[in-house]
Amino acid sequence: MQLPSKERVRYHAERWAWVAGLALLAYLAFPSSAIDVAPLLEAGTVADRDVVAPFTFSVNKTDQELVREAEELASTVKPIYEFQQRALDSAMSTMHIFFAAIDAAADQSPAATGRIARQYGVSLTPDEVRYLANARKRHKVEAALATLFDRTLALGVTAPGVLQVEQSPELIIRRRSSETAVPRDQVQSYAQYLARVRDTHPDKGSVAGDAVYVRLAGHFFRPTLVPNGVATERRRDELRRSVDQTKYVVRAGERIVGAHEVVTSEARERLVALQQELLRRGAATATSHSARGILGPLLRDSLVIGILWVLMLFYRRETYREQRQVALVACLLAASILGAAAIARWVPQHPELIPLPFTAMMLTVLFNGRVSLTAAMIASLVVGLQPVFHDTPALFFCVAGGVTAALSIRVLRRRSHLMVVVLLVGAGYLVGAVAIGLSSAWSAGELFARALWGTVNGLVSAGLTLLLLPVAESLTHITTDLTLLELSDPSRPLLRRLSLEAPGTYAHSIAMANLVEAACNRIGANGLLGRVGCYYHDVGKVKNPQFFVENQTRGNNPHDRLDPRASAQIIKAHVTDGLALAAEVRLPDAVAAFIPEHHGTMEITYFLDRARKTASGTALRTADFTYPGPQPRSIETAVTMLADSVEAALRVLEDLTPEKIEEAISHIVRNKLNQGQLDDAPITLGQIHQVKAEFVRSIAGMYHNRIDYPESSGGISATWQPASKA
Repeated sequence: MQLPSKERVRYHAERWAWVAGLALLAYLAFPSSAIDVAPLLEAGTVADRDVVAPFTFSVNKTDQELVREAEELASTVKPIYEFQQRALDSAMSTMHIFFAAIDAAADQSPAATGRIARQYGVSLTPDEVRYLANARKRHKVEAALATLFDRTLALGVTAPGVLQVEQSPELIIRRRSSETAVPRDQVQSYAQYLARVRDTHPDKGSVAGDAVYVRLAGHFFRPTLVPNGVATERRRDELRRSVDQTKYVVRAGERIVGAHEVVTSEARERLVALQQELLRRGAATATSHSARGILGPLLRDSLVIGILWVLMLFYRRETYREQRQVALVACLLAASILGAAAIARWVPQHPELIPLPFTAMMLTVLFNGRVSLTAAMIASLVVGLQPVFHDTPALFFCVAGGVTAALSIRVLRRRSHLMVVVLLVGAGYLVGAVAIGLSSAWSAGELFARALWGTVNGLVSAGLTLLLLPVAESLTHITTDLTLLELSDPSRPLLRRLSLEAPGTYAHSIAMANLVEAACNRIGANGLLGRVGCYYHDVGKVKNPQFFVENQTRGNNPHDRLDPRASAQIIKAHVTDGLALAAEVRLPDAVAAFIPEHHGTMEITYFLDRARKTASGTALRTADFTYPGPQPRSIETAVTMLADSVEAALRVLEDLTPEKIEEAISHIVRNKLNQGQLDDAPITLGQIHQVKAEFVRSIAGMYHNRIDYPESSGGISATWQPASKA
């Protein structure tokens, strides 16, 4: 629903206020650091003091140097020629159609042959027409042309004049996904094609036959090697863009120009690059408390942090909509900023202790790796841009620790997973320390000390994550894998009650859980959420278990004694009863959503049909026989709706074969789509196709053929009577 203008402004302002708050926090938390801006001396002047590089920085190439190098690289690209299979097929089929038309003509006279030739755009002399009117000679010409095409066009022939203007000595021949480099003189031109015509000549002794053959070979010719200028130019552009802008690197501590030395052009180039780097890092503001000195850092950090908010706005809207979740993201970033500020104040020489892994772990478990990875990198950038960290590898260590933590905790379902994360974070810091240490001449002891401190950081972060995760879940109403695993425990009171009071429903839920989890995992959805949701999707049936077919004994169906409308109300009630039970035991919203959404707004067709048969002209309200909804609004509940119908339908079929299973599943899915039940679910037709395939695979394994045991050995012969299925 579109919000009014004022409400929309307020809606976004409440969320973006966190960005300004985080930028202000960063400005207030970090101590100032005065950095001397190197003087920008002109070439030819004399330096009055030594200018030494305070940190490692790069000197970039000029625009002219970049253009020249880019064009040199682009000139190395070989032209790409595409093999056109369609052209070969066109030449072959057109040629055969031409001869077939002559063969099929009732009149085989030369006049008729000439007339057909003209219809196909072939101009022949009278001698050539008489030659072609001869069936035996005509068939030889047709066979020779087919052979010619197989020996030339199938290998690739360019159009007339193409190779004459091609300057590259080597070409790339692309056939489908494969590419082959071929010397230009080995590629067949149109002139070479005509020369090859003589090799397959069917009647070299006939002047008319020679003319007919050559004329038809030229008429039906189609170039099968075509220059692909777009692909060639795209490849050249890729090489142009790959040009490294860095000309050379000036190491920290390297003298740029000495006192009383003349500034050379190279020294001038380095001084310009150093000043640009200082300005980029924000060092030019130094310790100024003027308006510019305050607004500059605030705007800089706001822009960096705002990147994450923009990404949430466009690509993570479900998080952006929830103010609590936005607040949690902001608080976790604030924790990293405050932790970094504490490190900067007390031990700035150990940036590996900045608690970025904690923020990354919490965001990965609560949201996903993408959010965590983005937030970790943005937090690293905010920390690394602070002047106090300019002379330290803080940015690199923050990225190493945060990214490693974000990527290594993709699944948290056991406490032992956190120990693996701690080890991986320690390994990330070790690799980072080695990378920095090799370029900074660190000793082996310092390398391993930094890796050890990084491991301690990861251990503390993991402990805080485990401790604070329940609090974060409660505040944001996010359901993590750990909570889902707790909810999947069969000994939980609600599941235990379901298994005892409605054993058929419980068995149905278990079977559905297996189907849904496999299908969700196949399409990249949350398989664990699908499984747990299935466990609870029919808990409302514990109120009246005997009214549902899976809990009934044969011949005892209480619906036979009820009015269809009353039966439908009982069936519908299991949704509202289930939601009441879910609220009673405080099921997470993500799990409780399976209760109403797995039925959507479908009709209870069994009792609706019975009511129509017994209505005797009385008007029926379809709403009395329709589930209250809503329709599935997540991939997992959409898959559950399909699995529920599939599992119920296949229990009434006999002699199940893979073909019959696939046909039934396709019919059910098609009906759900036609009814619009999946319109609100973010699931694609491609994913639905994969879900169907997974259902077929899983159910075919469940209903595989079994040996028919004789009754004398204790075999059971079972029949099934159709009944209502909710």
